[in-house]
Amino acid sequence: MPYPQIDHRDVALRPLEERRSKFSIDEIMVDPDAAAPNPGSLNDRLRRVAEEIERARRRDASVILAYGAHLVKNGLGPVVVRMMEAGWITHLATNGAGTIHDWEYAFQGRSEEDVKANVATGCFGTWEETGRCIHLAILSGALQGMGYGESLGKFISENGCEIPSRRDLASALRAWADVPTDSPGMPAHAELLQVLSRFDIPSGRFRVEHPFGEMSLTAGAYRLGVPLTVHPGIGYDITHNHHLANGAAIGRGADIDFRVFARGVVNLDGGVFLSIGSAVMAPQVFEKALSLANNLRIRKHMRVVRPFIAVNDLAPMTWDWSGGEPPKDNPAYYLRFCKSFSRMGGEMEYVDGDNRVFLHNLYQILREM
Repeated sequence: MPYPQIDHRDVALRPLEERRSKFSIDEIMVDPDAAAPNPGSLNDRLRRVAEEIERARRRDASVILAYGAHLVKNGLGPVVVRMMEAGWITHLATNGAGTIHDWEYAFQGRSEEDVKANVATGCFGTWEETGRCIHLAILSGALQGMGYGESLGKFISENGCEIPSRRDLASALRAWADVPTDSPGMPAHAELLQVLSRFDIPSGRFRVEHPFGEMSLTAGAYRLGVPLTVHPGIGYDITHNHHLANGAAIGRGADIDFRVFARGVVNLDGGVFLSIGSAVMAPQVFEKALSLANNLRIRKHMRVVRPFIAVNDLAPMTWDWSGGEPPKDNPAYYLRFCKSFSRMGGEMEYVDGDNRVFLHNLYQILREM
């Protein structure tokens, strides 16, 4: 017998406009053309990173930026979009929270809630529009073979999505049943059909205005054709507290995105991997993707990937990773975002400091080179 479970449909949802969000888009957004904060002692390391990026792009090698949600919450989306427009970044990767905050800012110009207060009252993450829109974006995008990031970028850029009729979805499934196939579209059709039936969602245009969509990093990547891959975990994000919570849909989107991410890593030899404020997702996903990339390259008699890796986080660091890993009795050994990257076969540069200082100055240096 299966263990007892909750039913998400019993959860009381509330309109997002009722939430007291901590910050507005006007408070956080960084103007790429404004003067960057003084980098101080980071200047030489930032110039080294910029030189490596320029060298990588001359070689037509990948430059991948993996980031945590704080990059979005610190208003750096427009800076990253400028870097993509200039061709300095070829791929973005983030966690679920990185896209949730980005969507909320695009939709209502505000984001971030009081976790302590809202958990205590049972309303943390129980916001109707956030869960509904992100799930429907991913479910509808899956019909076109899109992953999580591309689906949401399209949803924001086009102010919604098309919802097919239940009859059309059922007809497609019957056709697949008559002619068995391993098409990934079959389960995607089944999941969307189940959601439409369970929640009586009508077919046709599901229109959602995004008044601040021009500030969205997710939409910017979609517009520029730069892959933005999302690497979530089930139960990690507030969207899993919603009636529409669908592990199959999230998993399919994330699975597609991981394979897109690994394809980008194949071209990372001589390239640059930037990890900004991602202490867990970036190193964990990167090491598996790099193993896949090396596996495929070796089969084609190509050398293994040797990237330049720049890691930016707030934690101060005294250990010199160029000399190898610290012993296990040294606390630095347990900093995953350095230990994993130091094992990846390329040179690693750790830059401790605020990501607003790091990224805004990096953009300014690249622009002046």
